[in-house]
This record gives sequence, C-alpha cells and structure tokens, in this order.
Amino acid sequence: MKKFISLLLASAMALTLAACGGSGSSAETAASSAAATSAAAASSAAEEAAPAAEGQTPVMGFIFLHDENSTYDNNFLQAAINVCEANGIEYYLKTNIPESSECYDAACDLVDRGCNIVFADSFGHESFLAQAAAEYPEVQFCHATGTTAHTAGLANFHNAFAEIYDGRYLAGVAAGMKLNEMIANGDITEEEAKMGYVGAFTYAEVISGYTSFYLGAKSVCPSVTMDVQFTGSWYDETLEKEAAEVLIADKCVLISQHADSMGAPTACENAGIPNVSYNGSTVNACPNTFIISSKINWEVYFQTIVDCVTNGEAIPADFVGTLEDGAVQLTEINEAAAAEGTAEKIKEVKAQLISGEVHAFDTALFTVGGEEPTSYMADVDTDAEYTPDTEAISDGYFHESEYRSAPYFDLRIDGITTLNEKY
Repeated sequence: MKKFISLLLASAMALTLAACGGSGSSAETAASSAAATSAAAASSAAEEAAPAAEGQTPVMGFIFLHDENSTYDNNFLQAAINVCEANGIEYYLKTNIPESSECYDAACDLVDRGCNIVFADSFGHESFLAQAAAEYPEVQFCHATGTTAHTAGLANFHNAFAEIYDGRYLAGVAAGMKLNEMIANGDITEEEAKMGYVGAFTYAEVISGYTSFYLGAKSVCPSVTMDVQFTGSWYDETLEKEAAEVLIADKCVLISQHADSMGAPTACENAGIPNVSYNGSTVNACPNTFIISSKINWEVYFQTIVDCVTNGEAIPADFVGTLEDGAVQLTEINEAAAAEGTAEKIKEVKAQLISGEVHAFDTALFTVGGEEPTSYMADVDTDAEYTPDTEAISDGYFHESEYRSAPYFDLRIDGITTLNEKY
C-alpha cells in the first residue's frame, strides 16, 4: 500500500502524492477506503462489449482537464472520490492535464502505477486516451463526452455521457417560471422575456444543451427568446464574466451557461440578474440570483465500471445515464430567487420526461427556418471509413443520445440568436 500525504480537494479530503506527468501542474492522489456502497446496474450495451478480465480488483486512475476550481471538473472529482472511498478502491487523481500528448503520458503513468481502469473527463482527451488503450489492451480506458468508442474497434475503450438535455430542459422550466413571475410582477413585458446563454464552443454538446434549456423555458413561457454568446474556452473566468455582461447589456433578463467557471454567475449576482448555473449549486456565492443547476451525477457511471471490472462483465462501449437512474440531477432550488411553484412544476415535468409523455426535442414545438423539422440525418459515427448519417427524427421527436452517448443535436432553431460564431 502506498504512503499517503493529505491534500484538500474542494469540499472532500483526498490523499496526495508528489505531482507527476506532463508539465508538472497536475496533482496526483492515491487512496483506499473500507466503506461499501450499493452497485448501479450496467446498461444493456454491456452485453455487446468485450468483458474485463475475470475477478479483477479495481484500481482507478482519473485524468481531469482542470481542478476543483472548475465546476465541471470538480463534479467529476467529487464523484470519483466518493465512489472509490465507498468501495475501498485504491485510486489516483491527475488534475490540470491539457488536451494534448500530456493526457497520453498521464494515462501511461497511471497504468505503470497499477491502474486497471483509467478515466479522462474532457472531449479533447479522447484521441490520446485511445492511443493508450491500443497499447494496453488489458486496461479499461473510459472517457466522458467522446464520440469514437463505438467505431474505434477497441474492446477496452469506452465512452460515457448522460441525457443531460433532460436536466437542462428542467432547468429551463425553472427559468421560464421565473420569467413568468417577472412578467406578472410588471418587471418586464412578455416581449422582454429574453434569456442569455454563455456557451464555450459551437459543438453539438453545447448546442444540444442550450436548445433544450430554451425549450424547457418556452414550454412555460411561450414568448421567451434567447441570445447566446460563445467564449471559445471551457474555462476562462474573465471571458465568461465578460460574455454574461455583454448579454446583460443586450437586455437579457436571465442568464444560464455551458462554461465551467464562476464568471457568469458572478456577473449575474453583481447585476441582480437571475441565474441558472451548471454542474453544481452556486448559491453560496450568489445567494440572491442563483435559481437552480442541472448536473450529471458521475457516481452512477463510476459505480457501473467498478462493478463491471469486479465481476468480469463488459463495460458498455457507449454508456448513457438518465433521469430515471439518477445520473441526471438537479440541485436544490434556491427559494430566495426561484418563482413560487417551481419545485412542483419541475416534479411534474420530470415525471413526464421519464414516462415519455414529454420529449425535450419534440419537433412539433420548435421550428427551423420557420418549418417543423421532420427529418435530420445526424452525424453519429466517426469511424475512419465513415458510416452514412443516421435519421435522428422519428415518432415526432429528435432522438438525442440514442445512437451514441455523446450529443449530436446541432439544429439551429428559431427563437435563439447566436451573437458570435467564431468558435
């Protein structure tokens, strides 16, 4: 057993060794715990993937793009620590690993240290993690937000994501309720119900997220419109704050985001503008403006891969978490900022999403260029020989995250204006 030195990571206490790998900016942690936790069921896709070696004891290595100061990475960090310590698993954490060959180096170092599961959390890590997977077939390599596992031909390489568009839709419902309250109070008119959204890049993941958020708001506030300002970075507090300020100056009366710092929430708190965050509650820093946040609960996936390796079962090539299994979650509502009745409305719509009575991307409820979309050939495959696009619209809705785990909804719908497109 390794010798431990303690390090505080965000709100959880982890145990840390000297920094290693890459530029030296990463933090590496090894730990074990004797606690136990109940298992989460693996998805049916596991039956189609190659199983891990029989009876392995998991040793987990994690690669994070940033550290606990990023709401995105901190969400993964806390989930990793919680699952490993609950299962008594030895683990290593590497933070501040860029989307470069440093990811490959970090993955190889984790294998050298005895890890038989290696996980990376950022889109740009994927090619480097796949490179390591090809070299170490006995190790399971798992990656969040990636697109290539189902066509890579590597039995030990896996992607994971969740139906977070449902979570963003519900957060949008909370935003729409707040807009309705502002209209009823005479703070704004129906025509002034314009939201702003700070987005990182013009990726399908971001487009899917801001569209589902907008449609959730529109389901309760029909007059809503939305402007989107991109930053070209997943984590840049200055740019995100400036983007939110641009949107506020553009008369957006409520702001949300798909970017990882406290820049946008801080701008909202300073200006007294209601805010819907992402990846965790910002109520402590923004007690007057924070309403709610959606997030992916990565403990569900981490528990799944632990169970698969322990039991010698296949890890799904494309894992998709849901509202129903708890992988898609909302934070507690801040009643000081939310509209009255928000909790009850979210509970109602959540049940409808789970039952299939409501679909976030119901094509009868939005238009593209003034027309209801009836067909869309989504680019869901990224194999070298290129598989033809897949029809994503059927039964009256866009089937997001059904043909691969990562989002592929990239329609530009009416009612949403993008203020800059350079990213």
